[in-house]
Amino acid sequence: MTIVLIAILCISVAIAGLIYRVIKGPTTPDRIVALDAIGINLVAIIALVSIALDTNAYLEVILLLGILAFIGTVAFSKYLEKGVIIENERDR
Repeated sequence: MTIVLIAILCISVAIAGLIYRVIKGPTTPDRIVALDAIGINLVAIIALVSIALDTNAYLEVILLLGILAFIGTVAFSKYLEKGVIIENERDR
């Protein structure tokens, strides 16, 4: 139990550093990578809380957060590459 709490503390410190990178990031891609890493770390914290509480009630939350973090990263990356997320023109 103590190791799980120490791991939660370490990941929380990492999230604090990533929040700093999101705010002060020199470029937009740095900020996007930091946001993705925050999502990954949140999944880790939720998993550790689930272990600490000895329950599997949070597994759906982990899946949902992982999917949303992935979709957000893909959307930001596409916006940086093309300037638009959803293209209205269709090739026929």
